Amino acid sequence: MTGSARRRTGDSRYGERVPLVAAAVCPHPPLLVPEVAGSAAPELDDLRTACDTAVRRLLAADPDRVVLLGTGPVTGPIRPPATGSLQPWGVDLDVPLIPGQPDRGAVLPLSLTIGAWLLARHDARPPLTAAPVSTVPAQTAPAHTAPVSAVQVAADAGLAELAALADEVAAAGDRVALLVLGDGSACRGEKSPGYDDPRALPYDQRVAGALADADLDVLLGLDPVVSAELKAAGRAPWQVLASAARAAGGGWRGELLHDAAPYGVAYFVASWERV
Repeated sequence: MTGSARRRTGDSRYGERVPLVAAAVCPHPPLLVPEVAGSAAPELDDLRTACDTAVRRLLAADPDRVVLLGTGPVTGPIRPPATGSLQPWGVDLDVPLIPGQPDRGAVLPLSLTIGAWLLARHDARPPLTAAPVSTVPAQTAPAHTAPVSAVQVAADAGLAELAALADEVAAAGDRVALLVLGDGSACRGEKSPGYDDPRALPYDQRVAGALADADLDVLLGLDPVVSAELKAAGRAPWQVLASAARAAGGGWRGELLHDAAPYGVAYFVASWERV
């Protein structure tokens, strides 16, 4: 197994045993935040709209806990309070895991920072201070007050570690909703971050089809070595999702809401619900 107990952080459990009831998959580029994108913000309007739709559907499942899941330096939970920062991308903007939390607490990795930002657009709880425009709840979104947890997973985590993490994620509340953050390959063209790789498009097409069809086998079959070579940050989080969905049992219906690679990086948005 790639990764081990030494890569685990925090407690080994999140709460009582419960089923996963819904999931949303979104990417985590800093440019998703308009303040970071600046004048280029309109280029990702469709992506933001798709993410809002996926989060809105996630919350419509009436979860009693929302779990954010994305890549980080180690595998394990990040207990609130916790805060992410977009300062490395040129914007002095802090993103708390929970709006109104009393202090900064632990540090959120980029994936969970963007996840918290997306979720905050739908949060009914006012922050302690006036929020920047980007953190104001989306006007068309239903507000939510469900407790929020954050879980990070190491990019090189193996299937056994991911399956164990999925069991814990599925034990977060009576009705758990999972917001999964992850990008596809970063090798779509000569100007992409990973330069051009002919394997990137077939890889991304396979992922897109699996997210559209809620195909657990395809997601679990993604090769970690190839994924790393293609700089696909979503591989480990997607496999936790697939393992959690399988552990929850029953059938799943998926819908792909967005599939594009505007900067040579594949961005997918999908919505999953139980059937």
